[in-house]
Amino acid sequence: MTSAAERTDELVREYLLYRGFTSALKHLDAEAKADKEKGFRVDKIIEQLQQLIQCYDLSGLKEYWGYLDRWLFCRLEDVYRPTVSKLKASLFRYYLVHTVQMKNVEKMQEFFQKQAAELQGQVEWRDWFALPFMSAPEQNPTFSPYFSRQWADTFLVSLHNFLAVLFQCMHILPVLLSFDAEVQRGGSLQEENERLRQMLFALQGESRVKKSEDVVHHKLPPYVQHMDRLGDTELDLVSSQRMANPTTPSRNFFSTFLPQGKKGPMRVSQAALGSSPTQGALGRKDPTANQSMKVKDPTASKESKAGAVATATAEPGTSYVRHKRQVDHEKERKELFSKQPVQISEKKVEGSESDTQPESEMSDSPTNQTRAGSEVGGQGAEQPFIKLSQEEYGEHHSSIMHCRVDCSGRRVASLDVDGVVKVWSFNPIMQTKATIMSKSLLLSLEWATKPDRLLLLGSGTGTVRLYDTEAKKNLYEMTIDDAHPRILSLACSPSGTSFVCSAAAHTPRSGSITDTLPHVCLPISGQLLLWDTKTVKQQLQFALEPGPVAVNCTAFNHNGNLLVTGAADGIIRLFDMQRYESVMSWKAHTGAVYSVEFSYDENTVFSIGEDGKFIQWNIHRSGVKQSEYSLSQDAVGPFVLSGYSGYKQVQMPHGRLFAFDSEGHHVLTCSNSGGLIHRLNKGEVGLENVLSLGGHKAPVVTVDWCSAMDCGTCLTASMDGKIKLSTLLAQKP
Repeated sequence: MTSAAERTDELVREYLLYRGFTSALKHLDAEAKADKEKGFRVDKIIEQLQQLIQCYDLSGLKEYWGYLDRWLFCRLEDVYRPTVSKLKASLFRYYLVHTVQMKNVEKMQEFFQKQAAELQGQVEWRDWFALPFMSAPEQNPTFSPYFSRQWADTFLVSLHNFLAVLFQCMHILPVLLSFDAEVQRGGSLQEENERLRQMLFALQGESRVKKSEDVVHHKLPPYVQHMDRLGDTELDLVSSQRMANPTTPSRNFFSTFLPQGKKGPMRVSQAALGSSPTQGALGRKDPTANQSMKVKDPTASKESKAGAVATATAEPGTSYVRHKRQVDHEKERKELFSKQPVQISEKKVEGSESDTQPESEMSDSPTNQTRAGSEVGGQGAEQPFIKLSQEEYGEHHSSIMHCRVDCSGRRVASLDVDGVVKVWSFNPIMQTKATIMSKSLLLSLEWATKPDRLLLLGSGTGTVRLYDTEAKKNLYEMTIDDAHPRILSLACSPSGTSFVCSAAAHTPRSGSITDTLPHVCLPISGQLLLWDTKTVKQQLQFALEPGPVAVNCTAFNHNGNLLVTGAADGIIRLFDMQRYESVMSWKAHTGAVYSVEFSYDENTVFSIGEDGKFIQWNIHRSGVKQSEYSLSQDAVGPFVLSGYSGYKQVQMPHGRLFAFDSEGHHVLTCSNSGGLIHRLNKGEVGLENVLSLGGHKAPVVTVDWCSAMDCGTCLTASMDGKIKLSTLLAQKP
């Protein structure tokens, strides 16, 4: 009930703010502070009663208890009235004990004067009228139990439990508050349905495996009888192959389904697909041949068996070699399937016939090239991360622009294209802490370093707001520059209260003559400014050579002495924050620089640009590349979301496109279906794709990685407004 009331209050506040009902919102906040129900929180009600007792407010205590009686206790059945009377008597006795312990004789006498008419007819209060005339009532056998700490704790716990049970059992809530229970009930039903589905699939799988085992026992050679780890499609394909050609060597079967050599996974050939039962879904080229294969011919089968026996009898040496090869493959299969299922897909089995794979079946896409590089470099190595769980945050209703974790790793701030900012936590449970609605377009956000509860929000109207996420209010709003109203990037210094702000002019309107010109020829004008959050004043403006240009991304090193920026002209600039001047700059990308970060050792800088390059730069030697990798458009942007009836949404990169783990050995990038984790290799080996997080149905547009000792949380945000939190366990070598 408590969580439902708090959540409903937040939703009502969000609705009133969205509709512009500010007067109603002020009245709501004022009345919420004077709320006698305390949001249905029992601990707050008990706290209010104790506060009235400590202040000796007898009239307020009677009034508050009377309110509880009219609002709550009057709904009880008659059988519970004695319990309410006992709790009321204990409350007044608790008040009297407090006056005696505090030696406030006046308040004790005032109590009996005001309550004498009500209490003198009650038997349980007859002895208490002698209390003002006793010098040491705590030593009297009649009153000593009430002065013990045990009695006071027992009374408070009893009152707390009584109120809690009433709130849970009585139907006094409005219909609006029942939605939370309905959501929880719906979630539990979905979990139960999913669990039953998994059980059903497991039972169906067991029945299919048993059926396949029976078929294999009669139809297949001994070395295939116990291949229970293969799927049903593979078993059917093996069966059809062996029936079509009984004399096919066993090596051909394993070369079809097991990864061979260092050239990556081999695809199933068209001949194998044509003989499989799934050919109807893939398209048949020769239906006559397929139909002839399905016809059972006992005579032909007997002849084939007879021929195979004759061949084995005539060539005993060949039969021995074939038997030895079968034994070797059985041993190889046992070693393969004895390992973890998660690691089977990542490890590659060496085969002597790996060169038989045609090069035409290798994919030329950058993603598959990366995967092939992973198979080459990661052969025999253990997977560095295990995905423990994946949760979804779905409070946004439009595409995400930014998603950042604060420096403490306790809160997340996410911004969508509608200008809605959600501040939420995921440890120990996922919970929304604050919702920020903005009438003006928001383009950037950044967590402050000191204190970390503050959030900077950059708008498209030339202002930066400083928002307190705990107090849930705006502290102040800074006007940056009217000529450059688009706040593209914000970065807070780790060593102080200053922050760097990138402001840019408006982009050319659609349909103008500038749309036909190359992007690199007309860079957008911009400024790079340094502001102080304490004084709320601009400290200085950085010089951008060779001319004023829009800076898309900024990042500090660990102590705030260095600042790296990536601009729309493709130039990376490195600034010395001690002297506030540029120490080096170089042309990094063809087109704009979208994202830039320092490496773990801070001797290099990584950047992603419009040209699809992911490059590592040496900051000690200007413009010297240490490594360069090619990424697909899925990881770089522009991101495209297509739908029915020709619907198409295109989004330019705004947030962070890559993030490192705690040791800087792995990097998280975007993709169409989720985040991809790569291992960074030295030299020209390439990026190794070590883990695909998945889980998304729309392109991922920004990522972040919150790292701890051995566990970390990867955040991937997509164009459908969903944010996935993947909890990883690092496997230390």
